[in-house]
Amino acid sequence: MSYKKYKVSAHHRRPLIEFICGALERCECRIIKASEPDVAPFRVTFETRDGERLGIVVYAFLANSKPTTNRPMDEHRFQLKYGSKTTKNRHVLWQDPYGLYTTLLCGINTEQGFFVAADPVLHSPTRFFISVEFKERDAQDVLRSGWSSWERDRRSVRGFEEPAEVLVGGTADSFLRYVRFEREALGEGPGHRQLLAELAARPGGIGRASVPNLAGTPPPARLHELAEEFELSVGEVLDLIQSARRLKMAVRGYVAEEHLVRSLRIVPGVSDVQHLDAEGSPDVSVRFEGSRPLTVECKNALRKTLVDGTIRVDLQRTRTSKKDPCSRYYRRDAFDVVAACIHSVTERWEFRYALTSELDPHKKCEGRVSNNVRVDKRWLEDARTVLGRAAAAS
Repeated sequence: MSYKKYKVSAHHRRPLIEFICGALERCECRIIKASEPDVAPFRVTFETRDGERLGIVVYAFLANSKPTTNRPMDEHRFQLKYGSKTTKNRHVLWQDPYGLYTTLLCGINTEQGFFVAADPVLHSPTRFFISVEFKERDAQDVLRSGWSSWERDRRSVRGFEEPAEVLVGGTADSFLRYVRFEREALGEGPGHRQLLAELAARPGGIGRASVPNLAGTPPPARLHELAEEFELSVGEVLDLIQSARRLKMAVRGYVAEEHLVRSLRIVPGVSDVQHLDAEGSPDVSVRFEGSRPLTVECKNALRKTLVDGTIRVDLQRTRTSKKDPCSRYYRRDAFDVVAACIHSVTERWEFRYALTSELDPHKKCEGRVSNNVRVDKRWLEDARTVLGRAAAAS
């Protein structure tokens, strides 16, 4: 397996691999093979009680709540730290291109018996040494319920706010649930990552019956031409997508956009709806009552709302240029309309629309739009009204 390995102290890392293997055994799994504690990340293959064989590659670190100078007293943390800092301090967190192994990134408190996990896709590439922090209230919630998820308190790096991130946590009894969750949540944005974490806590966990219906329509009676090309049934094609996480991740990335396209096609006055598929371009182009092409960007809402129920959207890219931190934020003229997909909140494929020109400006980056978006009175369920205003302004 071609991923970068790091020599680590067996004495300090042994409790981590022991926790992982012990947790899987508590979940009635049989350990087939586990790597030695002196090499990281850890690799473990195991078999569930139902006979399913799974593999994990775990970037695991010790979590604790030791008091730290100039840090809050109620803070827990784990530090992403292998070896020493290097000049080229960018480390890729490996993902199995064949989908046989699931990558985990977590901090483990071996004394209190719980783990807290971060998104390995969002953190790749990562720098060493950085810390992932969470609060005492989060740790207590994990210990009390056995499984929890929450939106991490954001930090500012050189005056720029980090993207939204969802952490999940659990006790040893929930470790197999964590593996299944991370396999399902690969590549998801924070809103749907938190939704999947909550689905994982429901009876039956994450499976065919609990994952939201992404298609929204019954399968066609005739054999689809793609199924004919593959010489598989429609059900077999869907089973293939279900079983291959990278396929499922790619499909899910288009689902919200497909629902947006379907919603816009039935809006009176809308024509020439096109699903754009170019790197860095808006998601959809439409004409409204003969207007020029109007561009629409689809963004998923965060799962957690404000106290008053206001929905939020983190309107920024997850990647940014080292030379220009403002490149993470969208220009005001990048697209005409933003469509907020609120499925992560309502579990229905619904949208709210706003003119990009009416969103708040970024406080530090001139000509850019603020990333902290509240779906307030500026946002309408009526796409026709918003598109009409966009057409009139063009």
